[in-house]
Amino acid sequence: MDYQNEEDEFEDASEYDWMEKIQSTGAVPYLELDGSGRNGWATPTSDRFMVRGPNYLSDKAKIPAGEFLLKPLGFDWMKGPTKISEVLNNPNHRIRKTMNELAMNDPDAKPFVWAFNLQLPNKDNYSAIIYFVSLEPVEDGSLMDRFLKGNDSFKNSRLKLIANMAKAPWIVRTAVGEQAICILGRALKCKYVTGSDFIEVDVDIGSSIVANAIVHLAFGYVTCLTVDLAFLLEGQSEEELPEQILGAIRFMELDPASAEVYQMPLDEDFGKARNLGTRMWNPFGISQLMHQNNSDESGSGSGSSRVPSSGNGSDLQIVANGSLDEADREESDESNKSVK
Repeated sequence: MDYQNEEDEFEDASEYDWMEKIQSTGAVPYLELDGSGRNGWATPTSDRFMVRGPNYLSDKAKIPAGEFLLKPLGFDWMKGPTKISEVLNNPNHRIRKTMNELAMNDPDAKPFVWAFNLQLPNKDNYSAIIYFVSLEPVEDGSLMDRFLKGNDSFKNSRLKLIANMAKAPWIVRTAVGEQAICILGRALKCKYVTGSDFIEVDVDIGSSIVANAIVHLAFGYVTCLTVDLAFLLEGQSEEELPEQILGAIRFMELDPASAEVYQMPLDEDFGKARNLGTRMWNPFGISQLMHQNNSDESGSGSGSSRVPSSGNGSDLQIVANGSLDEADREESDESNKSVK
């Protein structure tokens, strides 16, 4: 994939003003990365994160991350009457609306959105939802391509989170450490929702007793926390190394009172949204990419279930809960030694 061309296109604000519209709206603002703002989000520099290097399998050496594969698109800080999920299937959601409008007004545009919905264990059902976008087709056979085509078990084994504490009270640093690394599908219950122009990962943080306790503690100090999060696909073979980060975000001292109340969709709205999205984007072949079987990775994984969705016939994939294993702990410990 030619990411330099993608960067040039991204810089053309007149052509991609829809991205600026999404980035500049939402409950909390996009801020500069100078540490002066609060109750907002920003894009951290890639060198904040250490990833597996080209020879990691033999020397266990990590290197500073290179350029992100995806572009920052937006951030939602929300709360709802119930747990918030499937936001990109909600026709009332601002990003879903913008994507539908773009498909009608600019048929040549082919963006693909990645959403990571962190569902916080709280009586007010807070969600921190991070959005990234790709403007170019995914390279056939790449790890990203295999992740999108793969089944729950494969996604479970590859989606990794790196969390760096940029600013936190002593009590939070003691509980979490300077850095935490985990394979999300092993540690938490994840729900993969796929559409012709997006993939959404709904991460139930409350599904882990340990994560639940840590987040409950951290939430009490959220107004004085600054955290960098990076999402990536773990490289497990030489051809998949060095690792590349999909995208990253910095939360800066979020205020719970500023969270937007999520507008829950009616059941029939979900069907309409899925049908509309399929009609708009199927000519580009994106839907086929999302649901194409891969002989090594698209079989039914152990501990996973598939729930048929209504509308366009796509599947909602629900992965089983797991726990942080010893390999994750060792990698996190190694990375903590590199964090200053």
